[in-house]
Amino acid sequence: MSSPARGVFIVFDGPEGSGKTTQAARLRARLENAGRSVLLVRDPGTTRIGEQIRSILLNPDHQEMAMRCEMLLYMAARAQMMAEVIAPALDEGKVVLSDRFVSSTLAYQLGGEALTADEIRRVADIAIRGKWPDLTLIFDMPVEQSMARVRRAKDRIEQRPMSYHEQVRRNYLSQAEGDASRYVVIDAARSVEEVEKQVWSAVERVLGP
Repeated sequence: MSSPARGVFIVFDGPEGSGKTTQAARLRARLENAGRSVLLVRDPGTTRIGEQIRSILLNPDHQEMAMRCEMLLYMAARAQMMAEVIAPALDEGKVVLSDRFVSSTLAYQLGGEALTADEIRRVADIAIRGKWPDLTLIFDMPVEQSMARVRRAKDRIEQRPMSYHEQVRRNYLSQAEGDASRYVVIDAARSVEEVEKQVWSAVERVLGP
């Protein structure tokens, strides 16, 4: 019996309030209705260990956390998620949708304590065992607009100044400009239905018919 084809790995990324979580859920439903087997995960989290790391990372009480510690904790959560759920799902031929991934670290932690993109990618490659996404969708919108959509109490990272979040947005767009074959920028300021059309247009290119 032949083994199943390798699955497809798609990441939804961008600032909080950009609608990426909503669109990931919509794509999951659309693909499942079409008969595809789909795994939806959130980064950091999904696994028992990953959820504990997430609670440490986002807790506002941990303001003393160094940026390199922050980066490594995110990578540790990804290493567990890759080993426990993502890699097995890809081996089974599933479509894996991830709400955030390494692209988040290349936006939020880049430059902190002089962290470079090369350092982040080298650590990431070890953590995720070289299983990089086939497609990363960057949900882009003005920072004031995305932050205004966050109705709950802001977590430790969301509490950082607007200048920080403006740099995060620039870091996201820079990633997309540097790798147009694997990144697509989504205009997240448009209606939910219009954004969904943009997402599907990008996804069709990696999923095929």
